[in-house]
Amino acid sequence: MVESVVREVVQSIKTEKETRKNGNVLFVFCDSSAHEPFTDQFIKLKNANIAYDILFLDGETSSWLGMQRVESSGSGRIIAADEYSPAAIELPKEYDGIIIPEIDLDNAARVAMGLKGTIKAEIIFSALMLQKFILIGADVPGIKRADRRCLKTLSLPAPYQKRFKNYAEQMNELGVQFELQKDLADKVIEQFSQKIEANAPESLESANEGLQFYEDSLLFRKRLLTAEWIQAQSHIPNNVIYVAKGTIVSPLAKDLLKEKKLTIKIAKRDE
Repeated sequence: MVESVVREVVQSIKTEKETRKNGNVLFVFCDSSAHEPFTDQFIKLKNANIAYDILFLDGETSSWLGMQRVESSGSGRIIAADEYSPAAIELPKEYDGIIIPEIDLDNAARVAMGLKGTIKAEIIFSALMLQKFILIGADVPGIKRADRRCLKTLSLPAPYQKRFKNYAEQMNELGVQFELQKDLADKVIEQFSQKIEANAPESLESANEGLQFYEDSLLFRKRLLTAEWIQAQSHIPNNVIYVAKGTIVSPLAKDLLKEKKLTIKIAKRDE
């Protein structure tokens, strides 16, 4: 019985590692309810075969390092905190990128000034040192969720807003990217677009190589449709591109499709 349990655990670990083909990112949320609006984005990442872990920072004391450390409990799971696990500054070593949907004035100031002392500041500092990509929500008020609830206010006063904007500009100079919260998953997929395309299995079977056609229109046979691929096509018959079900279209590709007035349709599998 012990042997069968061990085999099952080992097999699950192997399966988890095998699925982490295209990338692995860490989401850092202010509290354990802040992730709920991002459910659809998590589905996008899963469909793109990008693994993600979640770190919750509940309460003011949790955001201060002290003797607390953080540990990942596995792909797609929650990160737990205890005194035996690796320190926050070590976390980015295990990830390709860090996603922080919301940052506040205090943490922004620490990062801009090169200071540490909070989990977010430690993680960002470490990720910048390791040259990992960092995405932060651009449409944030700059005041902690807990402070908003306590003070019953949703925005910073004008002088603080100006200071927060300056800190964001300084963080951008350091290499931190600011994107709209609703676009974070798309930006993550863009970061791994080449790897996704290289690892994607062919969606539709065909004996021919090179350009394929379906119902007198162009057939795209890979997993990720990029703007570069569209631009590389000298002619697209009938202004229609057929794709396999489940194909991911990058945000830049979507913009280019609108610009060129192209239509995407789903190709049916051959019986």
